Amino acid sequence: MAHASAHVAHTLATHVDDVFGLMGNGNAYFLDALLRTTSARYTAVRHEAGAVVAADAHFRTSGRIAAATTTYGAGFTNTLTALAEAAQARVPLVLIVGDEPTSGPRPWDVDQIAMASAVGVRTYTVGRVDAAAATVTAVEHALTYRVPVVLAIPYDVATLDIGEIPAVPGPGRPAPLAPDSESAQAALDRLADELAEAERPFLLAGRGAWLAGAGPVLGELAAATGALTATTALGRNLFPDSEFDLGVAGGFGAPAAMERIREADVAVVIGASLNQFTMRFGELFHPTTSVWQIDTDDRATHSRVGGFVRADAQLAAAELVERLRPAEGAVATDGVSVRTPWRESVDTAADRAYDVGGELADDGRLDPRAAADRLGELLPSDRVVVSDGGHFIAWANMFWEPAAPERLAMVGTAFQSIGLGWHSVAGAARANPESTVVLATGDGGGAMALSDLDTAIRVAGGRGMAVVFNDAAYGAEINLYGLKGLETSPMLIDEIDFAALATAAGGRGVAVHRLADLEVVEEWKATAVEARPFLLLDLRISGSVIAPYQEEVIRVNS
Repeated sequence: MAHASAHVAHTLATHVDDVFGLMGNGNAYFLDALLRTTSARYTAVRHEAGAVVAADAHFRTSGRIAAATTTYGAGFTNTLTALAEAAQARVPLVLIVGDEPTSGPRPWDVDQIAMASAVGVRTYTVGRVDAAAATVTAVEHALTYRVPVVLAIPYDVATLDIGEIPAVPGPGRPAPLAPDSESAQAALDRLADELAEAERPFLLAGRGAWLAGAGPVLGELAAATGALTATTALGRNLFPDSEFDLGVAGGFGAPAAMERIREADVAVVIGASLNQFTMRFGELFHPTTSVWQIDTDDRATHSRVGGFVRADAQLAAAELVERLRPAEGAVATDGVSVRTPWRESVDTAADRAYDVGGELADDGRLDPRAAADRLGELLPSDRVVVSDGGHFIAWANMFWEPAAPERLAMVGTAFQSIGLGWHSVAGAARANPESTVVLATGDGGGAMALSDLDTAIRVAGGRGMAVVFNDAAYGAEINLYGLKGLETSPMLIDEIDFAALATAAGGRGVAVHRLADLEVVEEWKATAVEARPFLLLDLRISGSVIAPYQEEVIRVNS
């Protein structure tokens, strides 16, 4: 015989390997059963938001679902920003929480179902007879719709003996959306015709294409069309042939590369939502470019799209490749010249180049571009970068090229939040046990999330690094509102010694004032992983250097 919490723990552990959490009255029995009787790995965090963020980062950097757990009431309300971020970013995870008893709320209970619903998250409640089934349903919902889900255990049900734990069929997964409909087939025919006639074809892929496993076939499509390629910030290096890739599209893109994209006559967007930043606030494509989108949404996600194919990225791309494949035995007609593919006439390496500035800005502090560029050379090649939100996000995206989409995660940008960075390290470290995990954060978000500085150092250890872009200000606000003449005192931060904080928490902190100070990374890499501490680089950067994407925001808001 087993209580309801044990039913949840056992069933969850058959589908989830990692659980992140903070114990309280509402989840104590769940955690006891999880740790005593299952093989799931539990990682303690110091703040309830950190539990959800760690599970979020785990999925973003591996594609494998993880779980979080907190108590009820204040423990649950502390997760709301992190839940909203996961919902906005379409990240599947399961949050197991305590909840009010079935007899009714106590003075410290809140309407958790309503609160979760307010940030776009569904709740499943464990009952007296369906605890295991409810758990599988929650996992299935999360995976099917790529969303976070709350699984609530009422206080008076948590320890209720409800019998032997049943074997419940595992969560089902929907089949990829095939372009089988008459309208999808007709759209693919038209798109194939446009690509066959295009002189300057361009392919843009995003996170959805990565989740669909479309990278290899998109490489075939690029080769078949002679297209230049680029990706969104969440789809970096998805295309297998980097020689013809323009890098990241949008505000993080290099100026020459963005101008090159505007030369395209036909652009195909695969698995990307075309948000305002990717679209450079409507300026990414030239007005004459024919823009197509392939996505599983039921309609185009941007008004600039002229043709739409509703389908799985991999399946639709494969059909396009088949349509564009030369007929067997076909030969070129005499007297007809063969057109040189656009991509073979473009120097993509030159187009991808960024302005790195000088070592120091006019105010004598580090130029963040120069520091980030040098770090791009120094950081371990086998790295996973997790990024907080803030003005600084440009520097990691511009200068730290990730090897694959899952090697760079920006937790916070979907909900426009800061302060989720330190929490992300634990999730990425558990998901990537052989890689170096590098956190990029600002001083504002870094201070906000300090509760899990200890967690990052404890979990990542010698495989962990943090880079704090420390300009003693909330940079985005200074750039947008300070330049408009608003009072800047609320936008400023007394300079924080993050190096000292890291050292006090068991890591090694280094204040970086000159590029030469970054050579500590070489020393750190040369030390055996088990013998070296978590390394924090406190970059004392200038706030006067504005990132290109921020300049676009300023222009639009002015």
